Order: sequence, then C-alpha cells, then structure tokens
Amino acid sequence: MSLDVPTALLDRVERGEVVDDAEFVDVVRQSLPYAWMIVSEVASRSAASDGEFEDHAVPPPSEKERGQLLRALASDSIRGGLERHFGVKLAFQNCHRVAAFKISAVGGETYQRFISPTAQIANQSPELRDC
Repeated sequence: MSLDVPTALLDRVERGEVVDDAEFVDVVRQSLPYAWMIVSEVASRSAASDGEFEDHAVPPPSEKERGQLLRALASDSIRGGLERHFGVKLAFQNCHRVAAFKISAVGGETYQRFISPTAQIANQSPELRDC
C-alpha cells in the first residue's frame, strides 16, 4: 500500500466526496516521510537559489526509503500534488535522484537535458541496476 489513508477520509471518498490538495498532500506527508523530506529539501533549495533546479542524489539509507521515493514519483496524483504544493516541477532519475525545477525552467535546455534518455544512460552505474 502506498498511502496510509485515515478511515474517515477513505469513508468520505467512498461516498463520492472529492479530496482537496491540502488533505491529499497531508496524507502523502504522513505516509511517505522520507519522500516528503527529500522533495521538501530540493524544493526549498530551488526556491532559495538562482539556478534552474536543485537536486538530491544521495542513495536512500534502505530499500524502505527508496520505495517511498519510487511510490511518490511514479504516481501521477502524488507527484502532481507535491508539485502543486511546492510550486516546482519534479524530475527523477535512477531510482533516487530527485530534482526540483523552477516552473520557469520547464521546457528549457537544462530541463530537457535532465529528462533526456541520454542523461538517464549517462547516470547509470553497475550499482544502480538493481535499484
């Protein structure tokens, strides 16, 4: 299971109520604390820097934390909620390299290079094949 959803919220959704971004992002924050920490960090650094993006490329301490990153960034709804909350565009490589791009940089040369197949291949190593 990706998210630990409070029973009351699940009941509301089952009755057809729509979850707003704030509630959803809070569920993500509580359910995926490592992923939240990494995204928070890169988003904060990106907001404070003059560069187009900031990234975090340190491998997670365990597979549990790696799983949180994979769940957060592989889900369109989770990733989109995080992007809206932090006001960034997230990019992801190698199962642990998380980047937060300024919205103004999306579509630009640096962003296109980061998300390219060439960049993905260039950032491979034997250690990453099983991650």
